[in-house]
Amino acid sequence: MRRLATLMAAPILALMLTAAEPPAPPDRPLSDAAQEARAQALFKDVRCVVCQHEAIADSPAGVAGDMRRLIREEIAGGATDQAVRDDLVRRFGDYVLFTPPVRAGTWLLWFGPFALVLLAGGVLAMRARRHPAQAVAPLSPDEERRLDEVLRNEKLRRDPDATSPHDGR
Repeated sequence: MRRLATLMAAPILALMLTAAEPPAPPDRPLSDAAQEARAQALFKDVRCVVCQHEAIADSPAGVAGDMRRLIREEIAGGATDQAVRDDLVRRFGDYVLFTPPVRAGTWLLWFGPFALVLLAGGVLAMRARRHPAQAVAPLSPDEERRLDEVLRNEKLRRDPDATSPHDGR
């Protein structure tokens, strides 16, 4: 029975081992130093679609290697930086850029935090207006007389647990 389970598990294990993403092919820098500098600058502005928190300049993912190669090909073909960005956005969406453009689809991303702060401030202001601070009623003459009597008769004594830097202990 154990052999049968091992024989059935072996193909599944082999499939799992081969399903891992292959390593990215090594990068081939552009021969023109100015074009390679443009490509490197773009690599830092483009988000890896697999890692999502890394720029493709730092990502070891195969997709990031493909994106670097694509950017280099477009730059070598004479595309401007903006044309390369537009092509990446067309392929992968606005999320691929660390600083997406400001347009109707990204308003929430750009202005959402400010809107939340304004909304929270508005809610706090409305709650403060609805529940104004209640004024404390002054003491009646009878209450003032009793308070004076208690204060005169109360012998102030020192708390034995309290300490002061001036105690000299």
